[in-house]
Amino acid sequence: QVQVVESGGGLVQAGGSLRLSCASSGLTFSSYTMGWFRQTPGKEREFVAAMTWSGNNQYYSDSVKGRFFISRDNAKNTVYLQMNNLKPEDTAVYYCAAASGRTPPASREYAYDYWGQGTQVAVTS
Repeated sequence: QVQVVESGGGLVQAGGSLRLSCASSGLTFSSYTMGWFRQTPGKEREFVAAMTWSGNNQYYSDSVKGRFFISRDNAKNTVYLQMNNLKPEDTAVYYCAAASGRTPPASREYAYDYWGQGTQVAVTS
């Protein structure tokens, strides 16, 4: 049984930092592209960041580029999202997801096979 579990969300002031973690089990983690998405009430889920299975390629949405950084530790089956200089508009539920295949379209929800339950991030001004 595949499990994808996010952690690390919380409440932070604007300008602060948080690091989200996503632990996976039941899959060959090192073969999966891992992505982060986020969603606010009334809006569609949007792509945030992704990293390919090898770690050689990283992708970011324009809204987080230069502030958020994705990394992975294949030995720990874990992907991270370091979020710096947080803004109130970053407030959302953040989801981790795993995509199989060597070159999935990393920014597309349909590419992902497994999803976590999400972790809430709230940024106050």
